[in-house]
Amino acid sequence: MTLPWKQLLLLSIIDCLADCLDSGSYHGPRWRMEPGDLFIPVDSIEEEATLTCDAKGIPPPQYRQEHILITAWSLNGTLINLGLDRRRRLSGGNLIISSLDRYQDVGMYQCMAYNTVGAVLSRRASLQFAYLDHFKVHTRSAVSVREGQGVVLLCGTPTSSGDLTYAWVFNEYPYFVQQDNRRFVSQQTGNLYIAKVEPSDVGNYTCVVMNSITKGKVHSSPTSLILRTDGVMGEYEPKIEVNFPDNVPAAKGSTVTLECFALGNPVPEITWKRANGVPFPSKVKMKYSNAVLEIPSFQQDDTGGYECVAENKMGKNTATGRLAFYAKPQWIQAMKDTALAIEERLYWECRANGKPKPSYTWLKNGQQLLSEDRIHVEDGVLSVSVLTLSDAGMYQCVAENKHGVIYFAAELMVLASPPDFTGNVLRALLKAKAGTTVTLECKPQAYPIASILWKKGNLPIHTNDRITLSPDGTLRLANVSKSDAGSYTCFARNRFGMSSTTGRLLVTDPTRITQGPADMEIIVGESIVLPCQVASDPVLDVSFSWAFNGQLIAKGDGHFELVGGRTAGDLMIRNIQLYHAGKYICVVDTDVESLSAVAVLIVKASVPVIEPGPPSPPDSLTVEEVTDSTAQLAWSPGRDNGSPITNYLIQTRTPFTVGWQRVNTVPEIIDGNTLTATVVDLNAWVEYEFRVLAKNSVGVGEPSPVSVKTRTEDAVPDAAPGDVGGGGGSRSELVITWEPVPEELQNGESFGYIIAFRAFGEVSWTHVATSAPGASRYVYRNDSIAPFSPFHVKVGTYNSKGQGPFSPVVTIYSAEIEPSGMPTGVWARSVSASEIEVNWQALSFTPERVLGYEVVYWEDDTKPETMGKVRVPWNQTSVTVIGLAGNTQYFLTVSAFNTAGTGPFLPAINVTTKKPPPTQPPLNIEWTLIGSQLSLYWEPVVAMESESEVTGYQLSYRRQRHKEINTLTTANSTAELTLPEEEDDYIILIRTLSEGGLGPASDPVRIHQLSMSARGSSACSVDLSPLSLLIAIAIPTFRSTS
Repeated sequence: MTLPWKQLLLLSIIDCLADCLDSGSYHGPRWRMEPGDLFIPVDSIEEEATLTCDAKGIPPPQYRQEHILITAWSLNGTLINLGLDRRRRLSGGNLIISSLDRYQDVGMYQCMAYNTVGAVLSRRASLQFAYLDHFKVHTRSAVSVREGQGVVLLCGTPTSSGDLTYAWVFNEYPYFVQQDNRRFVSQQTGNLYIAKVEPSDVGNYTCVVMNSITKGKVHSSPTSLILRTDGVMGEYEPKIEVNFPDNVPAAKGSTVTLECFALGNPVPEITWKRANGVPFPSKVKMKYSNAVLEIPSFQQDDTGGYECVAENKMGKNTATGRLAFYAKPQWIQAMKDTALAIEERLYWECRANGKPKPSYTWLKNGQQLLSEDRIHVEDGVLSVSVLTLSDAGMYQCVAENKHGVIYFAAELMVLASPPDFTGNVLRALLKAKAGTTVTLECKPQAYPIASILWKKGNLPIHTNDRITLSPDGTLRLANVSKSDAGSYTCFARNRFGMSSTTGRLLVTDPTRITQGPADMEIIVGESIVLPCQVASDPVLDVSFSWAFNGQLIAKGDGHFELVGGRTAGDLMIRNIQLYHAGKYICVVDTDVESLSAVAVLIVKASVPVIEPGPPSPPDSLTVEEVTDSTAQLAWSPGRDNGSPITNYLIQTRTPFTVGWQRVNTVPEIIDGNTLTATVVDLNAWVEYEFRVLAKNSVGVGEPSPVSVKTRTEDAVPDAAPGDVGGGGGSRSELVITWEPVPEELQNGESFGYIIAFRAFGEVSWTHVATSAPGASRYVYRNDSIAPFSPFHVKVGTYNSKGQGPFSPVVTIYSAEIEPSGMPTGVWARSVSASEIEVNWQALSFTPERVLGYEVVYWEDDTKPETMGKVRVPWNQTSVTVIGLAGNTQYFLTVSAFNTAGTGPFLPAINVTTKKPPPTQPPLNIEWTLIGSQLSLYWEPVVAMESESEVTGYQLSYRRQRHKEINTLTTANSTAELTLPEEEDDYIILIRTLSEGGLGPASDPVRIHQLSMSARGSSACSVDLSPLSLLIAIAIPTFRSTS
């Protein structure tokens, strides 16, 4: 029986063959976009689901043939017949399902794309439905416990599909139970665990369950927790109520969460350890007082035993389990597109890692291959012997384990053509020197490989010790002589035809250098000729070149000139200088060989010349008469090296400087006859090193040896702290800050700071001293300090020699308290898929200072700790929150803030962001240019169910060498532009417009105004190949119907 997809393939060949011949090339289907898993809310108002399937190829892949009721989509392995199914339809390659049915549409979907080359299967994609039923309506019994006893409140999760999150409300919404070491909400069971009940726990508890897919949430009936009056629970050892299974499978790269919580009195402390004793890596996180162990990016090294220990003073208890590693298959070796000649052998191997180890199957054009006749399939290896044209097509290697399946596709092209020497013919004339080896290559393009026959003239060539023929058809003639000259022809033949190529061999006599240059000595200013003369075969072209010390001598150098004729390349050197000394090489090049001759030229000066140099280093540097800011230096001179010393320079280095620094001296300029100077402007109580450098007309010499380390005397500080300020802190505090004085400016031992402050309007100062040299902050606490009161502040310095200066007086303010008022009139709207605009009315009056407003937002009303915030200044009453997820409900609230913190928050409001823009850019862009009028057309973009509808398109265009970008919007999938009549490239990008914002850009469209009219498209061009080769491959595909 002929398979359905093969029927479609044969019918499509007739329509596509003409296009194949025109393009001169064709390629099998390649996936641009494969279907992805869908999880659809049952109660969603959307009526359609779209499974994406988009492939490229030449000719373009077909997804169905008109008037034939067979599609390229399957559900649970069965082909979907669109002719009998009115709820399913195709758009391009996408499968669109309307009037979704929770029971009929669930399952695994797979797409097939094909063209005249073959077919490929996509990855399998699941379609599931998410839902969350309501709790059963009934009154829950009250739970009565003693104070100090532990308790578990059951959630009783209703039936559902999709990931769930849990929270508990205490008494009334939105007061959620805050988790700590005493209270824990399990995200595995949904239950609330209280390790030790306290009187404050008495009240009503409601379990809140939220479906992360549907975003819906349901509330249970309240459970009352009451205290018994018959006494208080005594102390007892921990009892673990929340633990993890004995064996937990974990996927590679996933985030693994283990829970452990115990009841007990006193409240147990939770700790974790690995069974092998290895410490946890830094990526492991502990949450909710260690009740949750989280391992992000799970890897093989994370497997093994884990132990939770709950302990209090009455005892301890443990829970253990193992984490087992698994991984979906992942390619580590795959095959490549292959072109082989008919009758050759195909060998492909693919390998994937995964745990458990994957198994392999092979597909040809979507159908499984089994070992038979010429085909051998074993594990990840496919081999096909003696290829025929019918073996051409698309192949896929499939690797699968119980956790996933992956596909890799490659195209096999079977080539059949007569020999063709185009681009690889023999040289019309080949010259060779007698006695050398000549290689003549015969490499036609032929499928299968052609047999080779060589002839010299009209006689076949027979091999011997001197003449050899390689398997690839290469002819080698060793030790050639004049008798080997002549015409050589290579004949290539296979079962599809014969071709030949001819060239002529000319054997020449060897070239000899009859007179070459000789080594010599020469005096500066003289001129010489270095000879280079040859004897060569008259048929050869001879050229001469010279190199000097490894560098080619260029034309135009006034000292060098090449003289001589065809057989001479003498080099004349005029007015020789000292730098002309060195090695000279004459290089002789002919058509068949290259020769060289070498000579060394020694150039001598008539009178020896001694060039002056910088001075030698000064010596015997001493340091004397050191004060707190000066030091006396003395030294002895070094040699002047042929140029008198004009002056000296002094440099210094300390532990606080980077490298050596120039210093001020007396005298300011130290002339060459002065051998002593005083260094000034030094810092007190700093250890210095000195060195001296001499200078003459040639330059600055090397420095003298470094002096011994010398410390200056101490002194009273002369620097005050900088950047004095402060403010903030807690209630009844005055915070004073300053920039510490650097160590090199502290001038002595026992350095410290004097902090002086007084309230605004007071006369006397309060002084406080701190002996920490690196201190930069002081906090004064007094309950009598009013919030945000002004103070005068100054900070001074001291050391063992006395008190230094104070900084200028500045005004700072004591700590303030949070604003007590709340903004009003808060409202918000969704601007796009990633933006929400929030507005409010400013506070009309509040006794506290308001620096600005804070907008807090979070995704999940059951997890207010997972939030973000934005702050704006006091005179702003709106802000746009950016970077949000599309089609997601956010909760927002607004409060005022100052340095003390935030004031009370308004009740939260909720806004849902718009659906994101379509992820598919505009495709198949075509354009026509007539004069300066440009018309563009493209395929309309159809938004998926989870994306915003397309409202239009934005075109941006610019000239190639300009940055200015122009934009144009249109409601249709066409546009017209008028381009300036200048010869320049234009680059055009097209994006979709939607409520969710701008979509991704299309591939750039490049337009060049070459003439008055042109047309083109954004599709990539293809290389032409021989027509005979195309037919040889296309026709076998035509026949593969069985």
